[in-house]
Amino acid sequence: MRTTRTVPARPVLIVTLGLATAGLPLLAPHAAGADPKPVVREGAAVDDRAAARAPASAAGRALADETSPAPATATRGYPRRQVLSPGPENPGDKSLKLGLTPYHAIAPKLNALQRLGDRVSVEVTGRSAGGHRLYLVTVTAPETTRQARAQERMRALIENAPATAAKSREIKRAYKAPVFVNSNIHGNEWEGTDASLKVIERLATAKDAATRELLAHSRLYFNVTANPDGRIAGTRANANGFDLNRDFVTASQPESRVMRQIELDKQPAVLLDLHGYVNGTLIEPTTPPHGENYEYDLFLKNSYANALGMESAVNALGYTPAKDGVEPAQIPFRDQEEGWDDWPPIFTPQYAAFHGTVAAHTVEIPLAVNNEEYDTLLVPELRRRSAVNTAVAGAAVRATLNHVREHRATLVADQIETFRRGAAGAPQVPVSPRTVPGVPGIGPEDVYTTDFPRAYVIPPGDSRTQRSAPAAARLVDHLLANDVRVTRATRPFRLAGRTYPEGSYVVDLRQPKRGMANVLLADGRDISDKVSVMYDISGWSLGRLWGATVERVTSGSLRGAPLRPVTEAAPVAHVPAHGTLRLRLTDPREIAALNSLLGQGVPVRQARDGSAIVPASARRAALTAARAHDVSFTATRLKGETPLHRLRVAAAVTPGELFALREMGFDVTPVSTGVLNAGFDWSGTDVLFVSAGLDHAALTSPARKALDAFLDGHGLVGRGATGAALNAAADLLAVKPVEGNPDANGVVRAVNSGRLTQDAPAHTFVYAPLWFTDLGPGVREEQSYATGNPLVSGHWRPLRDGTGGPSAAAGQASVVSGGRTALFGTEPLFRDHPKGEFPQVARALFTVAHSGSDEENG
Repeated sequence: MRTTRTVPARPVLIVTLGLATAGLPLLAPHAAGADPKPVVREGAAVDDRAAARAPASAAGRALADETSPAPATATRGYPRRQVLSPGPENPGDKSLKLGLTPYHAIAPKLNALQRLGDRVSVEVTGRSAGGHRLYLVTVTAPETTRQARAQERMRALIENAPATAAKSREIKRAYKAPVFVNSNIHGNEWEGTDASLKVIERLATAKDAATRELLAHSRLYFNVTANPDGRIAGTRANANGFDLNRDFVTASQPESRVMRQIELDKQPAVLLDLHGYVNGTLIEPTTPPHGENYEYDLFLKNSYANALGMESAVNALGYTPAKDGVEPAQIPFRDQEEGWDDWPPIFTPQYAAFHGTVAAHTVEIPLAVNNEEYDTLLVPELRRRSAVNTAVAGAAVRATLNHVREHRATLVADQIETFRRGAAGAPQVPVSPRTVPGVPGIGPEDVYTTDFPRAYVIPPGDSRTQRSAPAAARLVDHLLANDVRVTRATRPFRLAGRTYPEGSYVVDLRQPKRGMANVLLADGRDISDKVSVMYDISGWSLGRLWGATVERVTSGSLRGAPLRPVTEAAPVAHVPAHGTLRLRLTDPREIAALNSLLGQGVPVRQARDGSAIVPASARRAALTAARAHDVSFTATRLKGETPLHRLRVAAAVTPGELFALREMGFDVTPVSTGVLNAGFDWSGTDVLFVSAGLDHAALTSPARKALDAFLDGHGLVGRGATGAALNAAADLLAVKPVEGNPDANGVVRAVNSGRLTQDAPAHTFVYAPLWFTDLGPGVREEQSYATGNPLVSGHWRPLRDGTGGPSAAAGQASVVSGGRTALFGTEPLFRDHPKGEFPQVARALFTVAHSGSDEENG
């Protein structure tokens, strides 16, 4: 499930490649997410970005034998059989205790299912962060290659020419409605996998007319276990520590990118994401607020109708509170007021809505078997509960398949209408009892729409109007990876009274997936006054947080504009032919390039403007770094002042922060209270970064003395309440930390005034925001929250006593530094997401590690 919250009842009216290798960028969107590795020419920009794409780790490399998928251009018929090689048995697999299918038994099971007939096909779509194979099962009636090509042609027509598709008799008659069942995205919510395997087995051999009709008119796709790392280990997260059901906007994890690609390639009209545990079974659609970029009228109509069928099927199993401990199923839209929203696109069903899925559901099966229950309940009780959960999940899947069989035409027509509205620039249709008949309880609290701009323009990297060329290129590639259409100007053009330079990227919002484009690039909305509580994050703007300059154009015509479609961003990599070299440090790719140079022993110095100065003698190494990280060096006469060296960072941080640090190429050793108490050797460490998991008061006396001795001569970067607490315990910076509302989060306006935040974006991200007052001698304000209301988008209310709100934070210091210490009240590395904020942390690490005194720190 997402998170447990207690919410008031609504009157019943009956929802992160493998490990990034130090010095290498993350895998990015194309070709399983690989960051482009362009071939760089001396003294010129790269012109063949795609020539040297390569994954950043072994887990992301091409998979051998049966794990190598067929080329995307090859359309084959069904079934597509392949024999999966078995993996080694793992007696430690946490599924075994529950009587469920361990991961090592899935491949043999899938081999057996393929042998049952001609309806089941299996492919390996990639590997998890921990290196485990990800399996996609397709169940459908057999298709010749010609028939499969016809299905692909119709699928493409639905997205690319929806007005034509709406009139197509062939689509009405012959198109197979795609259905996507996603299981086990949270590793310790197991039973969706077993339910799916049971459903697949039945579909493989059933001879009844209803099954034959379903498979003749549908393709059913089962992502059998979306998180094998967590399934084996009994953890919610994958091997990198990421909650995959929070990663769809960022797509930092290989599993997330696989699920994204399934959405793009299969274009499901219906999706189930099988979770646990909420008693009674919770079946979306959700409470307000609803995503303002959806075609929510179509989404609600179909999702609610399917939810009713699932509710009926689950209740018909006959489980009762008295006999089985199972409460009746619930539908949040109908049964709750707030607390289970579909506002952010970070959850599987909500992300799917932007790719044409018109009925999408998180389904939370009822009986907890994880966490404390896993450790304390007897095995017979755990297995009883797992059997109930498997039956409930199976009932939800079967009910959905029945719904698809009976309503295929409507589901496909509404998917087409979703794309048609986007392509035509048609207005959204607000939900009401008239526009969504049959759905009870629709009120003003359910109406969320937005004003789509005419376009977004991302100026070229060589333009004075573009803050960061690497950030712009990354953003364009990420948009393309999410199936957003991007064009580029072949010469200067005018739009809405303004002239934009040649090379500008243009995202026309009259495109089938306009909602996807807008939800990624728009500022978002301050919804603090709409509901009292949110399920998870409420703001996420890539246009504000990823470091590129993005301009919103509200009106104007693109007719006749000199624009051509692009399939990838233009290369950025450039190294001048002569002279001393300068590397800006305003993007994580530039930080990674710097760390790669330092790792080679290149004598790099930092200038007063924060940039890195590389001697002409290291030009060949700079060429390699430019190619590897797609960054640009410029010739300079600036003199470097502070010599830099490669840092060894001890980090007590969140998994997202650890991932981001390694993405930037830092040499990081995770630490915690337990690690320090066990005896940690500080001799190999240059700087400590603390945001979570380190409690000074809980350290043993020897561990505390060792830490205090380290901090007496080395740097500390702290974030949030944990970082501020360590600062206070070690008596470092004289500041007073003030904690805001711990549930607050979103995109905020910031004022950058210090060396650490020089050239940083004017927006940052907060979660449980913190600020600093009573700054003592030698403490510098590096950044502050903007005056007025700093919140741009998200949810940030004062606490009940009136404190902790955005007005209290306005104008207060959000980042401070002094001597060998820097403290952040913001979340610049949150879940590996706000890319444009990463360099603030990198600069802080370098600054405190190389500062011997306040005078040296400038």
